Amino acid sequence: MASAAIFSSLRRRRSPSLEAFLAPVDLSDVALMETLISVSGDVTSCFSGNRFPFQRRNSRALIGKVEIFRSMLECLRDSAAAAGGALPPTAVLCLKELYLLLYRSKILLDYCAQSSKLWLLLQNHCVSGHFHDLSQEFSTLLDVFPVGEVSLSDDVREQIELLQRQSKSAKLFIDKKDDALRIRFFWFLDEFESGRIPDYKDLRCFFLDKLRILDAKSCKVEVEALEEQIVNHEGDVEPTVPVINGMVAITRYCRFLLFGFEEELEIEIQKKGRKRLITQEIAGTFLTVPKDFCCPISLDLMCDPVIISTGQTYDRRSIWRWMEEGHCSCPKTGQLLSHNRLVPNRALRNLITQWCSAHGVPYDPPEGVDASVEMFLSACPSKASLEANRATAMLLIQQLANGSQAAKTVAAREIRLLAKTGKENRAFIAQAGAIPHLRNLLSSSNAVVQENSVTALLNLSIFERNKSMIMEEEGCLGSIVEVLQFGHTTEARENAAATLFSLSAVHDYKKRIADNVGAVEALAWLLEEGTQRGKKDAVTALFNLSTHTENCLRMIEAGAVKAMVVALGNEVVAEEAAGALALIVRQPVGTIAVVKEEAAVAGLIGMMRCGTPRGKENAVAALLELCRSGGAAATERVVRAPALAGLLQTLLFTGTKRARRKAASLARVFQRCENASLHYGGLGVGYAFASDSASTRNTTSFVSDVSLPMSISVPVL
Repeated sequence: MASAAIFSSLRRRRSPSLEAFLAPVDLSDVALMETLISVSGDVTSCFSGNRFPFQRRNSRALIGKVEIFRSMLECLRDSAAAAGGALPPTAVLCLKELYLLLYRSKILLDYCAQSSKLWLLLQNHCVSGHFHDLSQEFSTLLDVFPVGEVSLSDDVREQIELLQRQSKSAKLFIDKKDDALRIRFFWFLDEFESGRIPDYKDLRCFFLDKLRILDAKSCKVEVEALEEQIVNHEGDVEPTVPVINGMVAITRYCRFLLFGFEEELEIEIQKKGRKRLITQEIAGTFLTVPKDFCCPISLDLMCDPVIISTGQTYDRRSIWRWMEEGHCSCPKTGQLLSHNRLVPNRALRNLITQWCSAHGVPYDPPEGVDASVEMFLSACPSKASLEANRATAMLLIQQLANGSQAAKTVAAREIRLLAKTGKENRAFIAQAGAIPHLRNLLSSSNAVVQENSVTALLNLSIFERNKSMIMEEEGCLGSIVEVLQFGHTTEARENAAATLFSLSAVHDYKKRIADNVGAVEALAWLLEEGTQRGKKDAVTALFNLSTHTENCLRMIEAGAVKAMVVALGNEVVAEEAAGALALIVRQPVGTIAVVKEEAAVAGLIGMMRCGTPRGKENAVAALLELCRSGGAAATERVVRAPALAGLLQTLLFTGTKRARRKAASLARVFQRCENASLHYGGLGVGYAFASDSASTRNTTSFVSDVSLPMSISVPVL
């Protein structure tokens, strides 16, 4: 019980709270003395030889107190066993309170031993206060402990009395050297805030000589620990999130400035050398994976466990794909999700890491910051973090330009991660000249390099000004299309499609993208054969391209119309597919192509029955345009569609405002058909809501309004 609470406190890496210090067991039902001796023994054995990065004097003093109490407890146990007597009631109450103090001591020492060096340094005053509070409570305990009423040896009694006197005179101790380092780090922040990059020697002295952060791996651990503090941050707790952002950015900059890329490369090589499928490795060693470590969806060992709104835990990739497919419920419980936020389950991830390490199973936790960190980094930028990120980008781009092939691999990955957050980051990465180098890496035979490069371009393209830089870079569009066609990994092809969608948001680029050889064909193939995420990326790109009238013929020739008709049967992409078809059938050549597809009308009717509100709107819009542009044959095919009359009546009452207008317009088209009275004689009831004159006037006004041109909204992704 105690270890679990301690583990939770360490995982969160925040200052120990009052709740964390509560005793986890009811001491009235346990062997009190043995429990106290065990806890005090754990503290002394675990931390006596530990070199604390900071709070050294406070830690040594606390461990010394615990050692004295352990001697007292052992003496009480031995004397009680010899005399067979019970302890006085006052002593029992004091010993129960001592349990809480020992437990809190263990948590605090664990916190100081395991926390990020930078975070511990920045919390120097707060943590020193925790040590002083414990010292005062030990002093209070000794004041009321009945030393004269218990049997103690002379040397133990002398130690207790000496500790009593020392505790009374103890004052808050803040290490001046530690505090000087804290002030020094804030000076670095001020330098970056002012647009000045601190001297290399100063940064090296601080990180290597003072903090003893001696390699790239340790620096990366510091960055990840500070990012955890961003996720766990509570309101007005100091330092503020913008300050922590600056710390993260400076530490990331120093990671590459001080240690270069060589150690990063060694880490990459080690990962590649041991990277095999975890499930295969476990099968080879005949291990049974604990059930709680497996994702309920994929049934595989979780690499990145996250908690959803229902409290259930899944692997991030699996639950993300589940949500991308349009599901709004928990796969395990069936409960509706109140939101789509994914909270990292770091406690479980650490347990999985420990289990894999104990059984020799390779396990690589995901790299980079999670969505919660990204949100904070985007919402709370500081001048210091922006300037440090700018300096980091310059180092990375230098490696993209002149580094070894392996160094370019690392740089592309870091550019990708840096471009994930904030328009400022995206702006200066592009301005610094990253795009030409990323373009060159798109043709790399290394799958990791290619995937990171195309994803970096995708992230950069989100910033509006970068779209023109990407499109104007010679050969860049063609290289993106080649990744879409022949990418080494599924993720690379999907992200290439998403990049085309992002670029096609600019009207002038839609024709250029569609005219690029193979672009539309590859998007159509991805829409038919890709993963659910790939289909989503492809259909949104095709939707954007379809909004340019000159792309219609090109999309028909490339097979995009057929792919979108097939996509009507997939609830994840049907809405966008119907919207694109509604635009294509506005042109005669598009109408002919859609009419040739036997499943088109049936697919649109199916969307009117089971689609989303926007999907139903797009479906009825497509049918309306098919009737208007397709002539008698197309209209007849729509008119003969079964169940359409009832669906139109339902839509007239329950659809969106625009869907109702389009449904009413489609009803008027039917009325003008030669056999409309035969097939839809009762349809007029659907929009003639009452027989009184006022209602009739309202209906007439409503129907006349539907002759306005139809517009399709681009979905926000």
